[in-house]
Amino acid sequence: MKIKKKRRISINLDMTPMVDIAFLLLIFYMATTQFKPPEKKSVILPSSHSMVSLPDKDVINVTVTAEDSIFVDYIIKERVLIDGKEISMPKRVYEETTSGQVGHYINAARISTRSINAFLVIKADKESSFGTMEKIMKTLQEQKLNRFQIITSIETDEL
Repeated sequence: MKIKKKRRISINLDMTPMVDIAFLLLIFYMATTQFKPPEKKSVILPSSHSMVSLPDKDVINVTVTAEDSIFVDYIIKERVLIDGKEISMPKRVYEETTSGQVGHYINAARISTRSINAFLVIKADKESSFGTMEKIMKTLQEQKLNRFQIITSIETDEL
């Protein structure tokens, strides 16, 4: 007795809906994600060989521009009322200061962010004057703020 083989039925899957959903998700994530918050003042950093990673939160930035303007920026949690619910939203605070007052602004930032151990970062333009940086560091020492990082760009070895 001969056994008949069953005929295989071919299956056609329409992949169009899955591709549509994948592209919609991709567009959604591209439209809603902020990879790096925009900087108010851009600076050209000096170069060095050292590389240290910075934490993602609890960071207070001190920016010194080429014109020796000093800015302190940090992120606070602001309570916002949306649809009758109170939600905590991040808000960037950006203040201009002088070299003598930078310590007071940093202490105020630590109080308003509720983080006494906030990481202090100084980003100075390579064209800024040495005197401004010296005044900032003296002010920080007077305020007992002795732990901070000076940000530089990575120096590439070109042959």
